[in-house]
Amino acid sequence: QREESIEGQLRECKEFAEANDMTIVDTYIDRALSAKTDNRPEFQRMIADCKAGKIDMIITKSISRFARNTKDLLNLIEKLTEKKVEFVSKKEAIDIDTKKASRAVGFRLKREWDNPDYWL
Repeated sequence: QREESIEGQLRECKEFAEANDMTIVDTYIDRALSAKTDNRPEFQRMIADCKAGKIDMIITKSISRFARNTKDLLNLIEKLTEKKVEFVSKKEAIDIDTKKASRAVGFRLKREWDNPDYWL
């Protein structure tokens, strides 16, 4: 990813947080690493912070910045909800704070991700 793309995504997430009166505790950016794997240093640090109770919400511009396959995404969301961590994706207008919501969004994501136009 280009640096300007990363900075644009960060700016959008910060604007969203400010508009919703949220405090940003930290940012987790794995520069030049794909979301195809969760073996990314900043991603792992973010998950560790969730487990430690340091954060209660993750905001991302798009789920494709977070995970690239439905199974991994839903597993992560389930783990986050167990720790009472919400997941918000701006592009897909997803705000998950319950297991029921994560199951419902799984069906929606599967439809969208199977559509080749989704990744354009």
